[in-house]
Amino acid sequence: MAIAAVPLIFTLTRGGASALSSTAEAADLASPSPIASPAAAGVPNGPNLLSNGDFAHGSGKSPDDWRTGGWNESPSVTSYDWLHSAGSEPELIVNNLQPNDARWLQTLTLGPGWYYIGTEARTENVPLSAAGASISLDEDSINSPDLHGAADWQSLGLYLKVGPYGADVDVALRLGGFGSLNTGRAFFRNAHVVKLDALPANASPTFDLSAVRRSLVAPPVGKPWTLVATFVLLAIVVIVGWKIYGVDELAPAPAGAQPPPSMPRGERRRRQSRQR
Repeated sequence: MAIAAVPLIFTLTRGGASALSSTAEAADLASPSPIASPAAAGVPNGPNLLSNGDFAHGSGKSPDDWRTGGWNESPSVTSYDWLHSAGSEPELIVNNLQPNDARWLQTLTLGPGWYYIGTEARTENVPLSAAGASISLDEDSINSPDLHGAADWQSLGLYLKVGPYGADVDVALRLGGFGSLNTGRAFFRNAHVVKLDALPANASPTFDLSAVRRSLVAPPVGKPWTLVATFVLLAIVVIVGWKIYGVDELAPAPAGAQPPPSMPRGERRRRQSRQR
């Protein structure tokens, strides 16, 4: 099955990113975005593995099956919102009032194979100096291209290979990144995770989840022979210490009182005679 590649990378010039509208700068409350023409034309066909990926269901400010998380979870640093007004597509919003790495999250269990993970996003007042709005996994280095400045709706996504044993992953609609905290507002809609029959020839960016996770595990310090030498040295130290400071060998137990040797017959007679 031929699968069209998704336009993943949207590049903003520095001048365009800095030309923010005065309306976006002055707005304190999020308003629903106008409905744009479907951006799903390039999304691979197949069922969406995310629950409530269109954010249509929920209550209050909480869409079903999604949760929030951030490096700093103080409400004075980041606020989250769910827009679901009539006439507009539902959206999730991350509003970083102070530099932060904040996101909406959903946990999935994925079987082996290739997946496309994508969403539509736009931004307001997001500086270029740190990570912008993206869809990612909630772990280091697996993320889509990001948006900055005042960017209109764009499709963002990535391709993920899951190893033969499957994996649990957290899909994140994110503003900021690990060690790259940012401010501004990010809007997301139509998030999806689709299993692929095959990886498109021009797919980008691509990630091998097993390889990424292995790279994040600290290797053992030293070489195998140094480990063996260390154990040998420890064994020698233990033996020498036992020889020097170990418990003294137990002295033989004292023999029980032996009966006096038999008195010579002559001595007995002399004593008997004295007693008389």
